Amino acid sequence: MPYMDNKNADRLINTYADMILRISYMYLKHTYDAEDICQEIFLKLLSGEYIFNSPAHEKSWIIRTTINACKDHLRTTFWKRNQTMDILAEIPAPNAPESELLDLVMDLPRNYRVSIYLHYYEGYQVKEIAAMYGKSENAISTYLRRGRQKLRLMLDRQ
Repeated sequence: MPYMDNKNADRLINTYADMILRISYMYLKHTYDAEDICQEIFLKLLSGEYIFNSPAHEKSWIIRTTINACKDHLRTTFWKRNQTMDILAEIPAPNAPESELLDLVMDLPRNYRVSIYLHYYEGYQVKEIAAMYGKSENAISTYLRRGRQKLRLMLDRQ
């Protein structure tokens, strides 16, 4: 059954839009790019005939698809050519909670940043993150451990 009806579209947008924007922003660090990814994910979801076994399966698919879309975006030549203009478009992500810790998390390398976000903010286990990320559980555990170590160092300096 396609997801293309107004009631379901409203449910999906209300449920997942903020999460998609946050994940995209964690990857791309640009509001406009995160919004483009969000639109791309909803277009794909609403125009496809996807069948999900549960809400958890649906959420996992959306997260995995968001991560893949961000990776694809970073690989494009357009992104590489226009990266020098980033300074002109530095706008914080929409609806991001204001916190000193989140600012520090945003300064971490991408693998650490996204792993910490999915684990601590979205509540996913290491095994689930590994499946979504396409990495081993050991790699995700390492990202989390190293990310926490870097955060501790950053907090100690303040």
